[in-house]
Amino acid sequence: MTCAADQLYQEAAYIAYHFHWTRDEVLGLTHADRRRWVREIAHINTMINEG
Repeated sequence: MTCAADQLYQEAAYIAYHFHWTRDEVLGLTHADRRRWVREIAHINTMINEG
C-alpha cells in the first residue's frame, strides 16, 4: 500500500470514528475537505482535553 492510501485510510477512520459518518460519506469528500475535518476534530479533541 502506498503512503497516500495509508493516509486516506487513517483520515477516513479518524473522521468516521468521531462523527459516525459512513465510509462512502467520508470517501466522497475531497482530499482538502477530509484534511479540514481531520484538523477540526483534532482541534475539538485538544479543547476537550485541555478542559
